[in-house]
Amino acid sequence: MTTLTAKFQLGQLVATPGAIEAMQESGQTPDFFVEQHVTGNWGIVSEEDSVLNDEALKDGSRILSAYLTLKGKKLWVITEATDDDGHRAATTLLLPEEY
Repeated sequence: MTTLTAKFQLGQLVATPGAIEAMQESGQTPDFFVEQHVTGNWGIVSEEDSVLNDEALKDGSRILSAYLTLKGKKLWVITEATDDDGHRAATTLLLPEEY
């Protein structure tokens, strides 16, 4: 079994009703998407967003990943920017239309 190394803290993990439904429909769990996100696999984001995510690992800004479920539904994973103490409050799984 491979040990995954988290590149940043997630904070509280939450999911919107639409994201929960999309994952249930595809038979996937939040763990799959969160593991990709926290290890730096940003999924299907643009090159620009990928660069911004890499910079966010250093400067504490927001991190956005995008993935497709096995049923082809786009799912975003967003980790909030750090607070004044360098902590990230939450990571949210959501559908783009729920943003």
